[in-house]
Amino acid sequence: QVQLVESGGGSVQAGGSLRLSCRTSGSPDSRRCVGWFRQAPGKEREVVAHIYISFNSTSYADSVKGRFAISQDNAKNLVYLQMNDLIPEDTAMYYCAAGLFCSSRARDVNYWGQGTQVTVSS
Repeated sequence: QVQLVESGGGSVQAGGSLRLSCRTSGSPDSRRCVGWFRQAPGKEREVVAHIYISFNSTSYADSVKGRFAISQDNAKNLVYLQMNDLIPEDTAMYYCAAGLFCSSRARDVNYWGQGTQVTVSS
């Protein structure tokens, strides 16, 4: 089993920054990839970014490239999502996700956190 606990969401004005944290626990083999998805009201859940824990390799959705950065602190079992230059379109519930491999499809995710809300006002 894997547990994921997010924190760091909130409300910010356009152009601002937020950092989300995901504390992971459980079998390391079951969380080889940790990532972030988001879901806005009335929209499908979409990938934002993910990181292969062992290789420290990252990937991003085109919509956040150059603005968001995913990173990890292995000693603390934390994965971060630094979000800069936020725009109203980034408003969504953000979910930490983990699984055996990284995928842009929500159905491939094995474990989900409870979500943290990010609201960006114009």
